[in-house]
Amino acid sequence: MPDNADAPAAPPAPAYTHGYGAAVLDSHRTRTAENSAAHLLPHLRPGMRLLDVGSGAGTITADLARIVGPESVTALEVSEQSAELTRTELARQGLDAVQVLVGDAQALPLPDGSVDVVHAHQVLQHLPRPVAALAEFRRVTRPGGIVSVRDSDYEGFRWWPERPSLDRWLELYLRAARANGGTPDAGRRLLAWAHEAGFEDVTPGASTWLHATPETRRAWAETCAGRLVDGPFAEQLGREAWAGAEERTVLAEGFRTWADHPDGWFSVLHGEIIARA
Repeated sequence: MPDNADAPAAPPAPAYTHGYGAAVLDSHRTRTAENSAAHLLPHLRPGMRLLDVGSGAGTITADLARIVGPESVTALEVSEQSAELTRTELARQGLDAVQVLVGDAQALPLPDGSVDVVHAHQVLQHLPRPVAALAEFRRVTRPGGIVSVRDSDYEGFRWWPERPSLDRWLELYLRAARANGGTPDAGRRLLAWAHEAGFEDVTPGASTWLHATPETRRAWAETCAGRLVDGPFAEQLGREAWAGAEERTVLAEGFRTWADHPDGWFSVLHGEIIARA
């Protein structure tokens, strides 16, 4: 019998409702530090040790690495599959000095006080224990260092013209995300979660992505439509019999019809915090 036969099994990785298909990655690769971490940028200086939790497609990680220096950055992803996405993008941009680790945001594989900054974008909404993750962010950040978090608030999304297909999409996404242990309205909860995790100095904020030009509407519609017909979200909807293939196809076309409307507007609300350790 192996020596570690009695050791507890490692907890399963948090479920990622979106998955890593082309519809997801094409959207995620448009994210930059400027459009997704603007609240953090004024606080960064060269040489700061930075941990990017949930680095994903790696484009934000790359931008942050250019500011503080790639040798000062550690990126963390939940699986080898997602970590390899980060490594590939960093290599493409010539930033191989960034260290990419696999681990759980709720139990970080780093010592106490080992970084100056923790950054997490669209991460806490997917975790079953977001407060535990924030407590871990605080633990690994040196006293006086910064924890920067940004998360969507799906129930705060607004669009025009009104479309029953978009209403149905949101209903299904909220159901799926919550079934996976996530909190899709995480953005509005960040301040409360930070306080619960022991932070006392927290600066809250909010910002939006706006899809209201033909190009941005089309890109947003394609990523939402693609997730409805292929990947983990689509598979979950079919497996749970919440929405069959025919309905999902109709909903996907509803997004494309919305995108073709000259008055189309879709506002994506985010909550943000800068917390001092």
